[in-house]
Amino acid sequence: MFVYAATIFLSAFLLFQVQPMIAKFVLPWFGGSAAVWSASLLFFQLLLLAGYLYAHCLIRYLKPKQQIIVHCTLLLISLVTLPIIPKDYWKPVGGADPLVGILLLLGATVGLPYTLLSATSPLLQAWYLRTKADVIPYRLFALSNFGSMLALLSYPFLVEPNIALRLQARFWSVGFAAFAVACGLAAWKSRSGTDALQAAAQEDAPAPRFSTIIMWVSLAACASTLLLATTSHLTQNVAPIPLLWIAPLSIYLLTFILSFESDKIYQRWLFLPLGLVALGTFTYGMSEYENNTDVIKRLIPMLCGALFIACMVCHGELAQRKPHPRYLTLFFLMVSLGGAIGGLFVALIAPRIFPNYWEMPIAIASLGVLIAIVLSYDDDGAARPLAVRASLLIVALSFGVYLARLERRANQEYILAARNFYGVLRVRDDPPDGGVDGVRVLIHGTINHGTQLLGPGGGRIPTSYFGETSGISRAIRSKGERGPIRIGILGLGAGVTATLARAGDTLHYYEINPLVFKIAQEKFDFWKDCPADKQLEFGDGRLTLENKKESENLDFLAMDAFTSDAVPMHLLTREAYATYGRHLKPDGILAVNISNRYLDLEPIMAQAAQEMGWTGVVVYDEGNSEAYYVSNTWVLLSKSPAVFAHPNFQDGSTSALQPRKGFRTWTDDYSNIIQILR
Repeated sequence: MFVYAATIFLSAFLLFQVQPMIAKFVLPWFGGSAAVWSASLLFFQLLLLAGYLYAHCLIRYLKPKQQIIVHCTLLLISLVTLPIIPKDYWKPVGGADPLVGILLLLGATVGLPYTLLSATSPLLQAWYLRTKADVIPYRLFALSNFGSMLALLSYPFLVEPNIALRLQARFWSVGFAAFAVACGLAAWKSRSGTDALQAAAQEDAPAPRFSTIIMWVSLAACASTLLLATTSHLTQNVAPIPLLWIAPLSIYLLTFILSFESDKIYQRWLFLPLGLVALGTFTYGMSEYENNTDVIKRLIPMLCGALFIACMVCHGELAQRKPHPRYLTLFFLMVSLGGAIGGLFVALIAPRIFPNYWEMPIAIASLGVLIAIVLSYDDDGAARPLAVRASLLIVALSFGVYLARLERRANQEYILAARNFYGVLRVRDDPPDGGVDGVRVLIHGTINHGTQLLGPGGGRIPTSYFGETSGISRAIRSKGERGPIRIGILGLGAGVTATLARAGDTLHYYEINPLVFKIAQEKFDFWKDCPADKQLEFGDGRLTLENKKESENLDFLAMDAFTSDAVPMHLLTREAYATYGRHLKPDGILAVNISNRYLDLEPIMAQAAQEMGWTGVVVYDEGNSEAYYVSNTWVLLSKSPAVFAHPNFQDGSTSALQPRKGFRTWTDDYSNIIQILR
């Protein structure tokens, strides 16, 4: 028993350690977007399905000795792919489909090892059954999820802050080699239990009905969709708090553990009524979009609690319907198929067919239908009267229609809502106020990405983080006193920064999201009203600059990409600053908007500036609500200390950038988000 349990635990731990680790390699190459993490999750769900399918086919179609030979051979082959460090030739080029690129990169880097790890839990449970035919092995599935949860929680709090990324990959590779040895030992122990397994197979165990299999898939798909939809809703529409995604995923795994550890934990008389309460809680959570501290403090625990109840219903009902161990691998295959369907729906299908986050109301309505189906049968499996079943389904479907109308009403205030791989962008017009003819706002989640005054000349009036007293405005004015200048900006948004450029200037934008440029052109006037010579390149800003052989020879380079949860940390590393320095003139200025409610980004800049011999200042601007300026903080860096002797940087709002004692420099190989949480 110990060998099987230890191997399953280690495989699950490695599965959930490799996910954030390999995603950390990949995120910088595709812009650091939260959608990149969703695409990575989709890949891992698909490979989990592949692993379960492999285990099912191995057990069903091969003899025990053949199973051992095939599996051990693949384990040996997988060792050749170590260490799991992505090659640079997988870096994307501008215009390439990011989803396809991510899936291909991950497949080539971790495809075979991850598939074999995924197959471990069902495969070893079946092998254990071969030696202990009278034992029900489903508790090993609970142990597997415990290993996954431990890995999930240990990575951001223990592994990431203390171990460099490439060293993490090497440690993981050593762990995988140890797993391969343990798996081989488990296979060796199972070889002598063939007769016991055959005896178990010969027991009177009727095959699961097709309707039962459909319920397996549906329950797993509903839980997976709710997990991903709740995570997106929390991080996009409630609070862009770093690491917030850990809570929903931990809840999801915990419900698996509780449901399969013991048949006594999930009780229908308790959780089905609570499931109805969860439906109402989800509905309330969808209707609250106000981004203030009181709402955030209320909504996060409410939505996490509703997710716990919903996943307990889905996974508890799965556990209630688990088959005889003879059909163990089929059961796990269908569960993984449901999880993959949920992942495909949220990461691949929804962004392409929905203009908004409609997967959340769809998932909630699906939960209501599943609860209605469960309530349509008594504890012995007998169907309740037709009228009762029909009434329950009508109520559930009516609830779904109500959710759709609720979501539609919530978006009627927007003149545009559009969606692609990088998320949902909305444009809203606010009514006149205080002598202003109204304003137009570009919103991504809860984050303002640019505001334009709707009166005459609004396309030339700076707003948001870019007012006259902001750090970026001061810096550009100081550089422009001697004539036309060359300006580079990472991130377009609505295009408000274009108001800072003058005729004769060269303004070069680097924008990863084509939809942003489309909206900036069609719904805002900043781009078309800017008199400067404008250029735009699509792709990640840092990668675009890295790939340029000649220096851009910029007077000024700005980054405005750090106001949400999906902070692209690869823009802040030592290697990134070296790239920026190559494209700046000797007296050029690098400006970084560090305005963020949840992260203190200042020590990252200070440490990098100290290490590279640059001078830095911090410019704080309290804003002006009447002019639609918001409070903002900019860090300005330059290789030439003389640039900050300009009068624009001599008032009380400017202070020297001071390194924090003991703060470790961020590099492409090391970053620690825990140490910069506010």
